[in-house]
Amino acid sequence: MKKNQNACSPVKSETPSSKRSRPADSPETTSPTGKSFTDILDSIDKRLSSFDARLSLVEILHREFKSLRESLEFSQQQVETLAAENASLRDSVKSLTENVTHLNEENKKIKETVIDLQARSMRDNLVFSGIPESAEEDAEATVKSFIKTYLKLPEDTVENICFERVHRLGAKKPGAPRPRPIVAKFGYFKQKEQVKSRGRELKGTDFSVNDQFPKEILERRKVLFPIRRSLIQKGSRAVIAVDRLYVDGRLYRD
Repeated sequence: MKKNQNACSPVKSETPSSKRSRPADSPETTSPTGKSFTDILDSIDKRLSSFDARLSLVEILHREFKSLRESLEFSQQQVETLAAENASLRDSVKSLTENVTHLNEENKKIKETVIDLQARSMRDNLVFSGIPESAEEDAEATVKSFIKTYLKLPEDTVENICFERVHRLGAKKPGAPRPRPIVAKFGYFKQKEQVKSRGRELKGTDFSVNDQFPKEILERRKVLFPIRRSLIQKGSRAVIAVDRLYVDGRLYRD
């Protein structure tokens, strides 16, 4: 019986599981994935080093950002300061501009007042142009002779004309193409107007008799003369009074 049992007992054989339970041939311990723990540790160390590097980069970027923000805040303060200063400067410039404008207006008024005073002081003056000059002439006698000869006023009327002052205008220039004008200041306005009214007798000659005006008014009259001529050609009645043009009794405006 025992022989049969021994004969029938199965023979134990090695299975794959029994093989895995044996100690490994290598002295290193392996992980379930088949990698050694040293490799895993090396990999973790590398990852930590990479993380440290990235963390350092983040810290650098943080510092840079902080510095940039501080710089931006400072720039913003500077901009606000400059804006405030600019606003103050604009107000100052505006005030100065207004003052200059006011001063220009005042200066213009003063200048016009001076021109008006000059014109008033010349109210009794006539300028005789084209009268030949002579050495050591008597300007008053020359004017009276001219009035009698060319303006054809009676001799007794001419002799009664009273002058306050008569003289040539400007310094004598040798070789000048035209003689210097003579300015005569009449003692009486009516006598001046009487002589002036005879100016039509000089039509077609090289002589002329005109009121004396300041330079500024003469420039304005030069502008008005062509306009007056054009208006007269169109049939309007145009008259220049000092530095103003009147058309059909109304002040002309451009």
